[in-house]
This record gives sequence, structure tokens and C-alpha cells, in this order.
Amino acid sequence: MTGTEGGFPGEKRTDRLIHEHVHDPYRKRKKIQEPSVCSECSAVYNRGRWIWGDRPDNAHEETCPACERVKDNYPAGILNLSGEFFGDHREEIINLIRNEEEKEKGEHPLHRIITVEDDDKGTEITTTDIHLPRRIGEALRSAYGGDLDYHYEEESYFLRVNWAR
Repeated sequence: MTGTEGGFPGEKRTDRLIHEHVHDPYRKRKKIQEPSVCSECSAVYNRGRWIWGDRPDNAHEETCPACERVKDNYPAGILNLSGEFFGDHREEIINLIRNEEEKEKGEHPLHRIITVEDDDKGTEITTTDIHLPRRIGEALRSAYGGDLDYHYEEESYFLRVNWAR
């Protein structure tokens, strides 16, 4: 019997390598003590998730994954905005984006904008998660139409969203 066969002739072993389905370098490998409070943003980790709330008396200090991503400038999502319409309505569109961020962040403390940067092609917005750029892209398409596409890299927990009009 070779190392690739199981207990029966022709049966392949499937227990050799275990591959992560999604690799998020900011996902904690060990359980976070509960309750914990982020030393940067004051989000509270309780019952297995980060929430906004009052700081518990017995809370431990821990930096949340969103604050770590902001500090490292390591986004999980990028939203690219371009086009003549965008250029003509930039301020209005950025206000819509900030409103969407506030709604999302109110429910999910780890979903935040890291940077908003302009270049000669348009504007690039980086985020701490993959859900916020998708939500913003859908809001832009709903409000203004335009072309919207997504590029998701499952293995590296990364989403790139492009919106143009």
C-alpha cells in the first residue's frame, strides 16, 4: 500500500492536507477572551462577535481586526469609482458613500472605510471588509445606474468593486 491509498485497493486518502477555504490574515487563530474592548475604537467583543455597546467592567483590552487593518493599511475591499458622471457629481456620490458606511458600521463595527484617494482615473476607496464595498456599489447602481462589476478572490478574502458612469 502506498501513502496515497486508503485501506482498500484504489481508495485515495483525503486526510493528507487541509486547505483553508478562505484565508483572512486578520482572523484571530485563538479565541478572544470575553468580554473584550478594542483599545482603538471601543467596540465590544461579546458572545463571539464585535458590537457597539457599553464597556463591561471586567473587559480585557484587545485590538479589533478593523483597527488592525486600518493601522496596517491592509484593505479587504477596494471600490473604484470613475466616469464623467462621477466626476461631475463627486461630492454628492461621496456623501451617499459616507451615509452607507454609517449605516453598515452601525450594525457591524468591523465594516469601515480606510481611505478615500483620488487620482487621474477617479477615486479609490479602501475598506476593512468585503461587505461594505458591495453594499456601496449596490447603492450607487440603485441611485445612479452605471456599470458595476465585482472581482472576488476567495482564497485571500478580498473584493474589488468597480463602478463607472
